[in-house]
Amino acid sequence: MLEYLVLYQSESGNTKKIAATIFSHLPGTSKDLIDIMTDKMIPEARIYFIGFCVHQGSCSMVVSDFLNDLSGKRIALFGTCGMGDSPEYYSTIEHSANAWIESDNEYLGAFICQGKMPQKIRQKYEAMRTVENAAKINLCLRNFDEALTHPDSLDIEHAKVFVEKILKKIKAKDF
Repeated sequence: MLEYLVLYQSESGNTKKIAATIFSHLPGTSKDLIDIMTDKMIPEARIYFIGFCVHQGSCSMVVSDFLNDLSGKRIALFGTCGMGDSPEYYSTIEHSANAWIESDNEYLGAFICQGKMPQKIRQKYEAMRTVENAAKINLCLRNFDEALTHPDSLDIEHAKVFVEKILKKIKAKDF
């Protein structure tokens, strides 16, 4: 059994980038980094860092099914989302995703940051713009443009701090 498993689902590379950062900041060699969509067998681990790209305010069914199947594990979540750079929104996402974690697991916390979106999303917004919804669509377009640089160096630093926080929490509980 591994000490740490960093498991992620990434569509645009944002979550993969955060997953690689988390993996590189975990101590030791008893760890693995795996894309959940791979055919590779997923090993057992004592501590899981599970990442996802946000869709409609939560994780995908693939990730929720995996979370739901875990038992007696320590679990930390991480994710990237294109819409909004808001702590309140991130909290809503966290609560929606961690609802899939069974009560016999130990939930350690979550890290969520903004990520860039595919260009087709911007084109969709532009095509949806009307006189009536122009203000709302303009906000979406502004958010899209602001997200283009994410995850950025500050997001990477926050992911590192997240790992340190989780490791301290684990160490404190093990004593």
